[in-house]
Amino acid sequence: EIAFEDNLRALSFQGMELEPESDYLQSRKVLFVNGDMHIGLAAPMHSTTDYFFKNADADEMLFIHRGKGVLKTMYGSIDFEYGDYLIIPRGTVYQMFFETEDNRILFVESFSPIETPARYRNQYGQFLENSPFCERDFKMPHSFETHDEKGDFKIYIKKRGLMYGYIYETHPFDLVGYDGCSYPYGMSIFNFEPITGRIHMPPPIHQHFQGRNFVICSFVPRLYDYHPEAIPAPYHHSNIDSDELLYYVDGDFMSRNNIQKGQITLHPGGIPHGPHPGAIERSIGKKATNELAVMIDPFNPVQITTEALKLEVKDYYKSWLIKNKETELTHQ
Repeated sequence: EIAFEDNLRALSFQGMELEPESDYLQSRKVLFVNGDMHIGLAAPMHSTTDYFFKNADADEMLFIHRGKGVLKTMYGSIDFEYGDYLIIPRGTVYQMFFETEDNRILFVESFSPIETPARYRNQYGQFLENSPFCERDFKMPHSFETHDEKGDFKIYIKKRGLMYGYIYETHPFDLVGYDGCSYPYGMSIFNFEPITGRIHMPPPIHQHFQGRNFVICSFVPRLYDYHPEAIPAPYHHSNIDSDELLYYVDGDFMSRNNIQKGQITLHPGGIPHGPHPGAIERSIGKKATNELAVMIDPFNPVQITTEALKLEVKDYYKSWLIKNKETELTHQ
């Protein structure tokens, strides 16, 4: 359900306030949407042992903020833990098995393939030496197993935004093998090697994945700019080409005040924003950042759902005000 179709306000949301739910699919709450993607959070408590799931609408990106377990698919299994991205192509039948009840997931449903940036690869598809990751960083499906079973197997298929329940007569993982270049895989954000420079580097250096009209970036611990006169804090800017969604994972978020783990900030395209008051001064003399965050930049504006408003941080836009008596009088 859409609450705001057009938004030009700086907004923030406390993702950890999302109430956990027992069921994986029921726990998934979509917060932001446009014609290219859905973005949301999930806090499932239990594994999907009694059903299978196939998203026939979209590729999925699951970022594991909390939790550990195994993604079981028709192609085999992928072990996951804190900090892992899981990329699941549309049409992949899968189940999620969690080892704990405290699980937190940031997810993206993309109506185009989620892929690695083309500029990181050569004409043969191999990753270049200047790419921030390489082939050995991929977690590939393992332990392929053909389930030659008959019975009643419940599977939920998502298509055209609706969920259809089906009963298969044979096990959904009844494959003898697979061929081609479309399969699920994982990759840890901790294997993303940051690109640094003497002066402030532009946001594309953080890019990890892309889809039609959006990019996904990883902010990881890295050296600050090392020019003698560099100011480490990022400059104020108006991201003209995209909205900017930042999901804060862990560490010390240098440019923000009072940011919590799991918090999301949304800065609409064209509206200026930048470091909070005092952040620039705090950054001077610092040698490195210890922040961990996932940034999603949709090139088409996102709409805000009613589920998102349940998590909204009220008056976030006022967090740039300098709180002193002179400023209070000015604003009065």
